Amino acid sequence: MFGKLRNLAAAAATAAPLLAGTSAFAAKPTVDQALKLSPVQDAIDFDTPAAADLEKCTIVGENAGKATGWIVRDPDGQLLRRFMDSNGDNKVDLWCYFKNGIEIYRDVDADYNGKADQYRWLGTAGTRWGLDKDEDGNIDSWKRISAEETTAEVVAAVRDKDADRFQRLLPTTAEIESLGLDSAREKQLAARVKQAAEGFASIAQKQKALDKSAKWVHFGGSQPGIIPAGADDVTKDILVYDNVSAVVELSGQHKQIGIGTLISVGETWRVVDLPTNLLENEIASAGGFFFNNPLTQAPEVAGVPGDMDEKLQKLIARLEEVDKQLLQTSGEQQAKLNDDRADVIEALIEAAGESEERAVWIRQYADTVSAATQTGGFPDGVKRLRALAAKLDKNSSDREQVPYVEFRAMTADYALQMQQPSANFVQVQQQWLENLADFVKKYPGEDDAAEAHLQLGIAYEFAGQEKDAIASYGTIVSKFPDAVVAKKAAGAKRRLESVGQPLAFEGKTIDGKSLSLGSLRGNVVVLHYWATWCEPCKEDLKTLKEIQAKYAGKKFTPVGVSLDNAPGTLTEYLRANRISWPQLYEDGGLDSRLSNELGILSLPTMLLIDQSGRVVHRNLHISELENELKKLLR
Repeated sequence: MFGKLRNLAAAAATAAPLLAGTSAFAAKPTVDQALKLSPVQDAIDFDTPAAADLEKCTIVGENAGKATGWIVRDPDGQLLRRFMDSNGDNKVDLWCYFKNGIEIYRDVDADYNGKADQYRWLGTAGTRWGLDKDEDGNIDSWKRISAEETTAEVVAAVRDKDADRFQRLLPTTAEIESLGLDSAREKQLAARVKQAAEGFASIAQKQKALDKSAKWVHFGGSQPGIIPAGADDVTKDILVYDNVSAVVELSGQHKQIGIGTLISVGETWRVVDLPTNLLENEIASAGGFFFNNPLTQAPEVAGVPGDMDEKLQKLIARLEEVDKQLLQTSGEQQAKLNDDRADVIEALIEAAGESEERAVWIRQYADTVSAATQTGGFPDGVKRLRALAAKLDKNSSDREQVPYVEFRAMTADYALQMQQPSANFVQVQQQWLENLADFVKKYPGEDDAAEAHLQLGIAYEFAGQEKDAIASYGTIVSKFPDAVVAKKAAGAKRRLESVGQPLAFEGKTIDGKSLSLGSLRGNVVVLHYWATWCEPCKEDLKTLKEIQAKYAGKKFTPVGVSLDNAPGTLTEYLRANRISWPQLYEDGGLDSRLSNELGILSLPTMLLIDQSGRVVHRNLHISELENELKKLLR
């Protein structure tokens, strides 16, 4: 069947690279001819041997059931290409490209007409699956794309000023209707998506934040959440990320771009907001549509005299009116509404007098103003918070609320400073640490001091000041045992003190089997914390594969601990990449029990455990692993 070879991609942009029947070449294609074929999509990082090695490469026929084709290998026998006819019509319909022996991309001719109409990223290259209905080489829609890859596509669309690329990431009207939202929220979401669709081209043309060197490097977002069926008239579970960002590298510098809300629709993640932090003097819209919206419920008003009750009710009605407007606006108008909202809550604080509701309103003011400031929707929020703290400090009955307000002012100011296009990150970080140290010294017993100690501990650890880090983590464990961050702090302290100590650790694998480190006694174990959204982690996996193969039969056992947010993402990655060692998994990502057990703060993190079950290294780099194995496996 493969009597002839041609590359239609070189002849016309609308055609895929093919191995198919013309009289251009002899019965068997040469290695050189096969390696001249290239993917339809750009920026695919696949292996191509040096010219000097071409003669040592091989091309042979392959039969796999009904499929037949050619495979190309490098001088070491590693796969480079696979071109297959899957339906027996003597035409290639799969063009597969490899990196380090792993298939990372393929062009697919699903309708067998000689032109690629689907493009799939595989293995270590991600999960994207694009459809090309008119077979012109451009993706028309996504069949599958992860949340992380969606943010990377937004960055690429902004960088290339490509409105069509951004449009492909927005939910269609049918998809919005399929979510099961109540009528009012569905209309709000549709309006937000329409605004994003209509506004992107203008923002992309005006923005100067991203130039051609811009490269997506990191997904920023807390774990996803579910709006459950039956809540707020929602008829189906809805999986969402709120307040997502993307970190972009520009000539060695880093910048954070606001992405906003992502919604899961089938196997794709959809954007609903315009990207932010792109224009000078920009007032970004709030990044949350479901969870991170600063709107909260008003406290119940009880036991208030009649005339005051009427005044409070009018203020609460005004607050509700502003909240509704905030859901439907952005930009300067949203900043004005956030200012109005702060005025209303200040009036509610005063109207509450000395009642119990006063403290509730003060804390709601601090929470919502800080949240709006951090999402970019209230640039004057820090000033408002500091003014409130100064006012409260003058009243002895309000003074106990001052630390609560000050901490949120401090947090909002840090976020605001980090968002500035010209921010000096080193100086901003140093000031943040000084503010944290001052806070715990001034308010050692406040609940927020636990969070402050955690942030200090993280900074000390990353700076190599282990004793100071252990002290900060230990303070949380001893003084704030019931704090939300106490488990993370206890785990981090345990990890820092683990070298030379036996490590008890157990969990369930992704397929539900129980596994403990104790059951692996007698083996050298690498405990590898990773996630599919972490690119350096995936590079670690390649090296781990090589080392595992090299030390097969020598009692070396890697154990993965996935901190992915969704088990399906992990399962799909493992299926595509054939990782043979066990993978522990629990829901919660970086906040899961498995993560908190050792206080994991960043990925990848790798611990090395000897045959007796004692920790040898608590933060091993993959480049150091083989030398350490040689010592332990002599």
